[in-house]
Amino acid sequence: MYQVRTDLALEAREKFESDNVEIKGVEVKNEEVDGNMKITKVIIRTENGAKAMGKPRGNYITLEAPDMADSDEDYHREISRQLARILKELLPIEDKELSVLIVGLGNREVTPDALGPRVADNMMITRHIIRKFGKYAFGLTSNHQISSIVPGVMAQTGMETLEIIKGVLKETKPDYIIAVDALAARSTKRLNRTIQITDTGISPGSGVGNHRHALNSESMGIPVIAIGIPTVVDAVTIVSDTMSNLVTAMEETRRLEDLGHSISQLEEAEKHELIRELLSPNLNAMFVTPKDIDESIKRLSFTISEGINMAFFPA
Repeated sequence: MYQVRTDLALEAREKFESDNVEIKGVEVKNEEVDGNMKITKVIIRTENGAKAMGKPRGNYITLEAPDMADSDEDYHREISRQLARILKELLPIEDKELSVLIVGLGNREVTPDALGPRVADNMMITRHIIRKFGKYAFGLTSNHQISSIVPGVMAQTGMETLEIIKGVLKETKPDYIIAVDALAARSTKRLNRTIQITDTGISPGSGVGNHRHALNSESMGIPVIAIGIPTVVDAVTIVSDTMSNLVTAMEETRRLEDLGHSISQLEEAEKHELIRELLSPNLNAMFVTPKDIDESIKRLSFTISEGINMAFFPA
């Protein structure tokens, strides 16, 4: 059976809601935020819930900002503030001075996958200065030691991302890792408009079927916070969304009502399987990204980095 690829726990939960299935051990909390934003927390509390969702136990916080694709600076600043607030909920930032390693996952040479490296480029890096000149070098009330690394991808380095990061951990011994990566979504409406923050870590490349070793607390030995934005969607999902719109149009047209009704009776998995079989082999393995992805990655990477900087170094 074809499985729609998505890295978003919110979308995995929505699939069960559409089938009117309640999952034991999974809790959902919704929060409306001023400024046309919505925050949804999916908390997987049990192993049974984790198995049903296909994701590890932990907290998955999704910030949905429908206008995030726009270039409104005030709107993006508010997104950064909300991201900073969420990070403070997951990390003891205000309780003690931390040493944090920012890991920019992805391939800098492939624009939809360049989010992580671009975020690392924009980070306020302090570890080397504090180690040389002391904790009062910046004159700040918070003196967190922030360092970063962009490990690249295996095709560039010949090494697993996990191997590179473990080598860095051995030398620098941070308290936490914050990993930033581009994700895959199952809905086109969430491309470049959604941020997921989770304390369960991440499996680089899993959204597009390139499974690498998971980057999490078990493999790293320290807590891993993962931040991601969906930048790609597979071709099957695009056709599925189009089919849903077509069904709606058909049901409004009398002559085609019976055909539209027949298609609408298909379950989501059946519909995706049908589309996968109809698409040519060259298309059903294709992932698609918006045409303005260059500008979007530049803007979104700054929004994410500004949120992380705000969390550790409030103005």
